[in-house]
Amino acid sequence: MKLIITAFTLITSLWSNFSVLASCGKQVPYAHAQTSTELRLSSPGGLHEVRFREVQISPTVNELHYQVDYNGKPVITDSRAGLQLDNRTWELALALRIEQPKCWMDNFVVDSVCYQPLTDHIWHPLYGERSTVHDRYNSAVMYLSKKDGSQYRLNIEVRAYDEGIAFRYFFPEHPKAVFHKVVGDLTEYTFSPGTKAWTEQWAQAPFEWLSIGEIKHPVERALTLELPNGLWTALMDADVDDWCLTKFLASETKPNTLTSVMYSPVDIVTYYATPWKIIMTADKPGQLLEHNDIILNLNPPCEIANTNWIKPGKIMRETTISTEGAIATIDFCATHHIPYMLFDWKWYMPCTSHDGDATKVVPQVDMPRVVTYGREKGVGIWLYVNQHALMKQMLELFPLLRQWGIVGVKSGFVEYASHRWATWLHDMVRYAAENHLMINIHDEFRPSGFSRTYPNLLTQEGIRGNEEFPDATHNTILPFTRMINGAADYTICYYDKRIKTTHAHQLAASLIFYSPLQTIFWYDRPSSYSGEPEMEWFENLQTVFDDSKVLDGTPGKHVTMARRKGKEWFVGTITNNQGSKESIPLNFLDKGKTYLAYLYTDGGETIKTRTQIKCNYKLVNTSQTLSFNLKPSGGCAIRFVPVNPKEAKKYKKYKGEVL
Repeated sequence: MKLIITAFTLITSLWSNFSVLASCGKQVPYAHAQTSTELRLSSPGGLHEVRFREVQISPTVNELHYQVDYNGKPVITDSRAGLQLDNRTWELALALRIEQPKCWMDNFVVDSVCYQPLTDHIWHPLYGERSTVHDRYNSAVMYLSKKDGSQYRLNIEVRAYDEGIAFRYFFPEHPKAVFHKVVGDLTEYTFSPGTKAWTEQWAQAPFEWLSIGEIKHPVERALTLELPNGLWTALMDADVDDWCLTKFLASETKPNTLTSVMYSPVDIVTYYATPWKIIMTADKPGQLLEHNDIILNLNPPCEIANTNWIKPGKIMRETTISTEGAIATIDFCATHHIPYMLFDWKWYMPCTSHDGDATKVVPQVDMPRVVTYGREKGVGIWLYVNQHALMKQMLELFPLLRQWGIVGVKSGFVEYASHRWATWLHDMVRYAAENHLMINIHDEFRPSGFSRTYPNLLTQEGIRGNEEFPDATHNTILPFTRMINGAADYTICYYDKRIKTTHAHQLAASLIFYSPLQTIFWYDRPSSYSGEPEMEWFENLQTVFDDSKVLDGTPGKHVTMARRKGKEWFVGTITNNQGSKESIPLNFLDKGKTYLAYLYTDGGETIKTRTQIKCNYKLVNTSQTLSFNLKPSGGCAIRFVPVNPKEAKKYKKYKGEVL
């Protein structure tokens, strides 16, 4: 079965790459080639411009350089591009006598540049932060080759969106079938002096606010930077299922320059395309998150023919690992509109050892009874499975879980960084799709748009979430950094005494941190609930949306987000450790309509419930602005529902008071 999965992955990749080859051939009558050694491309609206060119360093050494501008302002100044390969062993094995340059890129020459017609179309994801995605870009390909008889060729494929620039390296098929070993990524990013970045050394790390030269250890993507000219930039990637983890590190020799750090070598068979590199730039930091559909656009379309079984929703963990606890949790979920329950680790033992057996359930859990009861109550059962069991048993386990009636798997402590484990992990998602299992990848893995191709991958962790009890300031950074990548399982811990924010902050976080599978009550049990009235927020909360907007925000200070599902809007705002005064203009609401605003704010000691949430209900319209005085580490959550005149008579109008 593993060979079948790997073969399927290869065929899919080859077909995608064939499409790329065809795009600059005779099949596209309006594409035109030029013999120029420079590629210069602007986005459809003229916001972004990228330039690739060959630079002669010495009579025998050429380098590929590029630069990116946004609205006439520099983003990436003159920077190197390219890859380092070590094919010597394969060349010798095939009796090819090729003189090795110091760097594999040294003796490439630009042959031509091919410009393609505008791509402009609309598509609709199965689910997402938006129900409609616009894919609009100009594109070009730069063709390079070596003139030393080696028959090596390399293409640079470039797309210019108004949201950002994307490029990747493409290897045409080698006529001698030489295997390629990529040992280094030469791509650099040079910024203007004074640029600073929000950095994390690993996916669940705290943030550091550093200048480029201070980044002494490799840092994660998305990497969000504030430029001295007032622009905001994010460095990301897309379509990475057959590559290794790449991070960023300050250059030891070039000032204000980031280098690319590959976790492992990558062995490829031509033809082959690397992941896309993305440089997204905007005037405001919130626009980076609003424009993150660029990542989805750079991934292949959905490969699953029948997606009826893929259903986003909220999920609650069962903490006792017992039949009785599961029955109680299922009842709680059914009552409060939570469609899924999770058995986390220890439902099989030992769960962190190769000696564990995930086909055998511990005696405390009657799995058939739990699954049947959940089905009767409309609550699907998810199971945690550690990498040890996945490595050893996945091929037999996934069909068995489907037979049991399990709807999803949360994979834990999976390796993902090397080329080997990256392909293994993405093949796991493919195999889960074959068995109609939804997936939540936990721990360090971060998304790069693979959920477009395999939407059974609902979410992943890759975030310093509530399980680690971060402070409020950390939470205000996440929307402008990690959340650009895509969905994150933040694991709301609503009732836990260890949380470092107010409960209204937690309510808002469940909206701000997008996840099609939204975990709530992570450390809680049904007995934690004492009739708190704000539970109606979680009961009505949606996990996928038709539209999403960042209304305001700055990393480390505050953020306000609005998301629409059908005719209803949900708004969340959170502040940092110091607190803030916030104003929310309601101009995103439909004109001419009256809405009932369900407001959930920190009420303080005047509220007698344990969570001290004040629930308020006011009539509002699009012309108004709501005002809030948020407590330190606080927030507020709001649900807007259109009401008719008869319903409106039951409530009072909002008159500008501070909430």
